[in-house]
Amino acid sequence: MPRRLSPTTLAHLLLLAVVIIWGATFVLVKDALQDTSPLLFNLLRMALAFVALAIINHRQLLAIKRQSIISGFMVGLFLAAGYQFQTTGLAHTTAAKSALITGLVVVFVPLFTIFPALRPSGTPPPRWTSALGAVFAFSGLLLLTTPAGTSWQNLFRTIGPGDILTLFCAVAFAAHLLSLAHVSKGIPTAQLATVQIGSAALLMAITLPLGGRPHLTFTPRLITALAVTSLLATAAAFTIQSWAQQYLPPTHTAILLSLEPVFACITSFLVLHEHLGHRSLFGAALILIGIVTIEIFPSDAPIPIYPI
Repeated sequence: MPRRLSPTTLAHLLLLAVVIIWGATFVLVKDALQDTSPLLFNLLRMALAFVALAIINHRQLLAIKRQSIISGFMVGLFLAAGYQFQTTGLAHTTAAKSALITGLVVVFVPLFTIFPALRPSGTPPPRWTSALGAVFAFSGLLLLTTPAGTSWQNLFRTIGPGDILTLFCAVAFAAHLLSLAHVSKGIPTAQLATVQIGSAALLMAITLPLGGRPHLTFTPRLITALAVTSLLATAAAFTIQSWAQQYLPPTHTAILLSLEPVFACITSFLVLHEHLGHRSLFGAALILIGIVTIEIFPSDAPIPIYPI
């Protein structure tokens, strides 16, 4: 009779599976955007995820309180902004670059905690490792997003619009994580997860016209991308990560999460045949060093958990 896996081992394996799925979704979404507009894809994805979570958590939602609704709407606002920036940016940059720039969220979170008003209760100011990680990450960002030979005068002019939008996405996701850290105590996870996804879907419906005239062509790749991103990368991922973190040390969680851009780069190379030049590879390496520096030597700021 085979031995049952311990909760700790199972938590490691499940969170690793979630990270692999999150890394792969960059390629899935990039490919699916040939069949639909970015903001419409987000709306469909989030609406499907909300329906799935509402069905799973319907009993907990029957006892929902006003505070849960208000808190869920607030964090859903930042979540919606992050996805809107990310998916729109992904239409104008590569999947590998999108994943690496999105990964800067782990740099922004500790940096934002410099300001006492943004720092969750009980969280100390960031340590010097946060500043070191930020230097590595932003140096890598410049190398990743600018062509060789760019002068300092034209440095920011040569960064593509997709890269800039994705950088805004990282800022929005950082704000989402900090707001989540502020409001999550005392609110049932199932209620908060469901309300924030529903709020994000509502806000995406309101902002849909900002992306121009939407278009949609149902194809196998679009249906696959919607199914994976809504059911696996959002609804299931929220549930799994909430359970897994009960059994994992923070450093183990951080190391696993830092692998997401790596899996995204691997899948973008294998599936979309996207290549990074020597300059971009060096920039990508610096970003990963910055992320790992902050993740392995944290300042006790909220550990970034974000479904991508």
